[in-house]
Amino acid sequence: MTRARGRDGGPAAPRGVDVARAAGVSQKTVSRVLNGERYVSVDVRRRVLEAADRLGYRLNTAARALASGRSRTIGVVALGTALYGPASLLLGVERAARDAGYALSVVNTLEGDQGGVSGAVQSLLERGVDGIVVSEPIDDDADPLPSEVPVLVLGAPAGGRTGERTIAAGVDSEALARAATEHLLDLGHPTVHHLAGPERWFAARDRLAGWRQALAAHGREQPPVAQGDWSAASGYAAGRELAARSDLTAVFAANDDMAVGLIGALTEAGLRVPQDVSVVGFDDIPLAAYVRPPLTTVRQPFDAVAGEGLRLLVHAIENPEAELPTAQGHPVELVVRSSTAPPPARTGPAPVRHTVPPPAGEAHAPSAA
Repeated sequence: MTRARGRDGGPAAPRGVDVARAAGVSQKTVSRVLNGERYVSVDVRRRVLEAADRLGYRLNTAARALASGRSRTIGVVALGTALYGPASLLLGVERAARDAGYALSVVNTLEGDQGGVSGAVQSLLERGVDGIVVSEPIDDDADPLPSEVPVLVLGAPAGGRTGERTIAAGVDSEALARAATEHLLDLGHPTVHHLAGPERWFAARDRLAGWRQALAAHGREQPPVAQGDWSAASGYAAGRELAARSDLTAVFAANDDMAVGLIGALTEAGLRVPQDVSVVGFDDIPLAAYVRPPLTTVRQPFDAVAGEGLRLLVHAIENPEAELPTAQGHPVELVVRSSTAPPPARTGPAPVRHTVPPPAGEAHAPSAA
């Protein structure tokens, strides 16, 4: 195939007709694929995208925006954090948006920034985004979510914060927390302690609620809650205090990072995991399978949540008169590894619990909040 020449004598920029010819489809099909429209088969979409990439074809997004009245841009309000959960959701959103033919405009907020979500949302609206994603919401005295554009919340927004065009997508964190707690109860533990995340995070409150529900359903005592900030350092600090409790046989940590720090402190205190104390985490971070012992945890399907949420948001953007779509539920997936076992038989002497000294040069374990 002979390519046309540009005004300077070099190859002309590839056109949609070139992509159609290379992919063996019509120009209309190329347009549908590159505009992120539905009802295109996976094979055809792959052929078109591969042909476009091979030819170096770039869609004229400015012209498309003028024709459609949309910017083809989705705004994202994200916490300025490297935590595994929020970072994984953001990566999933980015992939899903790119596959749908949308660009992202991300505004990071800080956890301690009062009203930071409201300011970020307003900034994105001023940029003319077609929709907004709010990832891992927290309490920050923010205004209700806007109704000018569809808003996807990856998590459970507080009732007063939802707008008229708010879509919620995510896992049932309460159900996952119940599964983690019930796993330990089913092993025979008399009760389960909880290492919670920061109270301002909706996710932490959902996991706390699920733990309480499981204990109440089994008629078990509810021990005092240990508080962390999602970091391994805070899990270590909480573990030093929990290790002194004579009734400690099982702990459900609200995320895997805290569970890893907790196990470190328990081990230093002379307690074996899981022979003396069983530990369950939350998220199934890549490291969870390789710590010692490998960590039992509940898995969050970050890519599936982000992909489904973006699909619903794009549908709401492109069908503004349609009823808002509803997200599907996701199954509970408990990944059982070697950090959990039945409680120790108390026929012999109790394990010797050593006092754990703070790290050298520090009065306590540092916080990574």
